[in-house]
Amino acid sequence: MASHDTAVTPTTCIRNAAWIIAWSESAGAHVYLRNGDVAWRGDRFVQVGGRFDGPVDTEFDGRSRLVMPGLIDIHCHPTQTPIYRGFVEEYGSPRLFFNGRQDFRQSFVQDDTALRASARYALAEMAAAGITTIVDLSHAYPSWLEVLEESGLRVCVAPMFRSARWWASTGQETLYEWTDDLGAAAFAEASEVMDAAEAHSSGLFSAMVAPAQIDTCTTDLLKQAIALAEETGRPLFTHGAQSYPEFNQMARLHDMTPIAYMDEIGFLGERTVIGHAVFTDEHPWLLWPARDDLRLLSESGTTIAHCPTVFVRDGTLLHHIGAYIDAGVNVAIGTDTHPQNMLEEIRAAELLGRAAAGARHTSNTARLFHAATIGAAKVLGRDDLGRLAPGAKADLVTFNLDHPQMHPLRDPLRTIVHQAAERAIDAVYVDGRAVVQSGRPTRIDWQRAAEDLSCEQARIGGLADDIDALVPLALAMGA
Repeated sequence: MASHDTAVTPTTCIRNAAWIIAWSESAGAHVYLRNGDVAWRGDRFVQVGGRFDGPVDTEFDGRSRLVMPGLIDIHCHPTQTPIYRGFVEEYGSPRLFFNGRQDFRQSFVQDDTALRASARYALAEMAAAGITTIVDLSHAYPSWLEVLEESGLRVCVAPMFRSARWWASTGQETLYEWTDDLGAAAFAEASEVMDAAEAHSSGLFSAMVAPAQIDTCTTDLLKQAIALAEETGRPLFTHGAQSYPEFNQMARLHDMTPIAYMDEIGFLGERTVIGHAVFTDEHPWLLWPARDDLRLLSESGTTIAHCPTVFVRDGTLLHHIGAYIDAGVNVAIGTDTHPQNMLEEIRAAELLGRAAAGARHTSNTARLFHAATIGAAKVLGRDDLGRLAPGAKADLVTFNLDHPQMHPLRDPLRTIVHQAAERAIDAVYVDGRAVVQSGRPTRIDWQRAAEDLSCEQARIGGLADDIDALVPLALAMGA
């Protein structure tokens, strides 16, 4: 099954792994295998389970290891979320349903040095948490591809562009400052970055067309994005149906829900990701006469990027993720905020889905793990990611079963998601190459990145006189 010359391409084998979360094509699901080998030659798996009898260059004892596929973070903002720590966790305008994104971001303005420091920290953190593929939704900055290459992660580069900057002067409403060219220059810059990513020598980069938010882009700009995605075969992304104020804004402008508007202009489709689709016409906070949004998402094959933590911090909640899956909507999982930890997001998605739906819930660990692997790979058009199977890319995570948090081990995936999380991760591989060993990133010095991040946060925060007024300290600092 290998596609490489065995004489020149090294083969690695985890021998006799205690547990393997393997992909069963016939079942269309992840399944457990016991006491088997996981072998890869170069960048692709050649055997998952059973006994690998071929020549091996490097061999590891897997008797106290669990092996699972690398996680796919369908929605992250590495340049922003780490450096915002300590500011945004409890901040928001009560008149905007505690959404504080517009107010804070107009005050906390980063330069290239700060963007780079935040990104390097985030990328190391994601690798340490078992994430092997990310969709990086950043605004273009000069050293972007250089930083991504350093991480060793597989990256779908998604430079965001828009027609307007959003802001909130009094916290009573979202305001929009439209650029003179309505986003033309930003679109051109994003196109150049996408081309550069796809041509990059690492072979680990792809691209996604990403108009930033459905309410900050003109219809013309969104249609240009649709056309570029169709022309290039790239996936398409936007933030949409993500807040109560945005829902009302789109309804006022177009007399339809954000999802219905996207359907009308041709934005929905099998290669489209909507982050976050929280406020569909199914949401109990909305008094809307129709119930069509989940059907539109399902029939079009559109994927939603579900990122529960960032919304529950605002006091808002998707109701409920199991209903989306039941309706046939493809769901993927993203981090969007700090910590950049997909295992915590899977747990939050399951538990919040249960809390929202009560006795009607249909959320479980297997469904959400599927979303964090296969669901994301589907919209990326990659049947070789998010799974342990011969021929798939050798993106994998190993857990140390001797770690105290892995006991008792009645059901390994439940133990990982509901208890151990990243604490028991031993190693992470991307394209067959280690990016984490003994629980620590190997490509980026995480400790140094943390120190640089702290320095940059202090520097940028010090330049914004109104930051502390916007976001007061949680505790009075005594003498």
